[in-house]
Amino acid sequence: QVQLVESGGGLVEPGGSLRLSCVASGFTFSTYAMSWYRQAPGKEREMVANIIGNSRFTNYADSVEGRFTISRDNAKNTVYLQMNDLKPEDTAVYYCNTQTIYWGQGTQVTVSS
Repeated sequence: QVQLVESGGGLVEPGGSLRLSCVASGFTFSTYAMSWYRQAPGKEREMVANIIGNSRFTNYADSVEGRFTISRDNAKNTVYLQMNDLKPEDTAVYYCNTQTIYWGQGTQVTVSS
């Protein structure tokens, strides 16, 4: 079955960086788009970034454009989210998603001094 396992979250000060990873299994990874979403306390889950199978096209939420970079390594069945210049409003649980219906367990990112 499809499994998505995120890692890389943690506590970071404003202006810092983190790299999230999501290892996928149970499907042909290279043929599917992958997405990162996030959900802050009391807010709806929102799309952060997505990338198609061959990495030629990426899309970002306006709030992270220029600070976050999504990438993938099809040989490792892994999608990454490099997050730079983090702000307190980036604090959320970050989820990996594929094919709309499959989600990982999430990884907590907290940006605080």
